[in-house]
Amino acid sequence: MRWTAHVRFSDGVYGAVRRTGERVDEGLVVRAQAGDRDAFEQIVNVSFDRCHGVARRLLRDSQLAEDAVQQAMVNVWRDLPRLRDPARYDAWSYKLLVRACYAEYKRAPRWMPAIEEGSPTEPRAGGDYGAVVDRDQLERGFRRLSMEHRSVVVLHHYLDLPLDEVGRVLGVPTGTVKSRLHRALAEMRAALEADARPAATRAKADEPDPPRGGEEVAS
Repeated sequence: MRWTAHVRFSDGVYGAVRRTGERVDEGLVVRAQAGDRDAFEQIVNVSFDRCHGVARRLLRDSQLAEDAVQQAMVNVWRDLPRLRDPARYDAWSYKLLVRACYAEYKRAPRWMPAIEEGSPTEPRAGGDYGAVVDRDQLERGFRRLSMEHRSVVVLHHYLDLPLDEVGRVLGVPTGTVKSRLHRALAEMRAALEADARPAATRAKADEPDPPRGGEEVAS
């Protein structure tokens, strides 16, 4: 079953835009739990952009992200009657979404392209060459992270969830979330610094040699 007929996809700049989007109305959740498909379609329309944004940041590929979101929504519809607190729908649905992304990641080929058109790390129109280079470096750094580390970065920095909420979504203690986030940011920083070193070396190599003793500098 597919529910994408009335949804739209939106792009953002990773690390520059924190967007949690519109929260799902509790009344819609209660109606959907009772089997109201129209209510569930409204839930999907409210949350699909946000879910797709999370999935694409985790999987780095729009098609894989769409597949993961579709599977997550099927699982949400199936398991919704067992949700005890409708007010907790958003956090609960993120848990199912992350699980679907993990499953999609395991099935995906390991040769996925480094940058895709419309990537959430792509700069806005009019960005200069330096912005493109920064984007490429950020993308390479993020791709080196494990899914566990990507998850804490995306849930905390994109969805702006507090660390204890991230822990509940991932099913791990808050201390583990803090450790993973610290490790993820350190790994990305190290990757960016490693990418910057060859460029600095090349720039230094291009500098003219200083004049040797007895030589005059041309005016």
